[in-house]
Amino acid sequence: MTVGKVYLVGAGPGDERLITVYGRECLERADVVIYDRLINRKLLHYAKPGAELLYCGKEPGKHDTVQEQIHDLLVDRARQGQTVVRLKGGDPCVFGRVGEEAEVLAKAGIPFEIVPGVTSGIAVPAYAGIPVTHRDYAASVAMVSGHRSERIDWEALARGCDTIVVYMGAANLPDICGRLLAAGKPANTPAAIIEWGTTERQRTVAAPLSTLPDEAKKAGISHPAIIIIGEVVRLRETLQWFPERQGGMVDADASS
Repeated sequence: MTVGKVYLVGAGPGDERLITVYGRECLERADVVIYDRLINRKLLHYAKPGAELLYCGKEPGKHDTVQEQIHDLLVDRARQGQTVVRLKGGDPCVFGRVGEEAEVLAKAGIPFEIVPGVTSGIAVPAYAGIPVTHRDYAASVAMVSGHRSERIDWEALARGCDTIVVYMGAANLPDICGRLLAAGKPANTPAAIIEWGTTERQRTVAAPLSTLPDEAKKAGISHPAIIIIGEVVRLRETLQWFPERQGGMVDADASS
């Protein structure tokens, strides 16, 4: 029996136009597309007629169970000789668990490719007018997961990194900001949280690090969201170019 192939494709963040040309080509030839919760569903229109579209989103508290099912599904469909696209939001190698999926495929002898995508940690701040680096403000960037904040060396980040980008941190925003403040990050450090970045639902709340949790709570910011901390946030005042939804953009003296 001929074994199929799996393409682990990064869909980019919310704006469907940010998928790569190669990512779109993979979708166009896939027999089955296994897609995540946060991908833009418009991307599924690129799949060829008759392709099977399987939703494999993960709900809170059920990640591990669903992940094991995804592993089994990838192997099973490839062994049936199908071309499989595993469509993941952002870049699959940045907090996308692609390493786990690729390991499973490699152990099972299934051919695969990893197709990089535009990661939300860079694209979302850019859509809010915040470049993560700047010659005058930031020569270093750290990307961290806010899902398990107790595993991060916040003291090292506070001391040695110009820009900190936090994925999956909306629910833990008070804890994240508190840990950075306790590690010595100045209270007036510019910070922002961006909800539904690169989509028509995008909203940005910018405030000093010490008050960002309160301002985000007042605005009703929730996930999905990217948090960015550092002097580059000041640039939003002049570089903000993407039209955010009515009443969405909040600026609580972020540059004070």
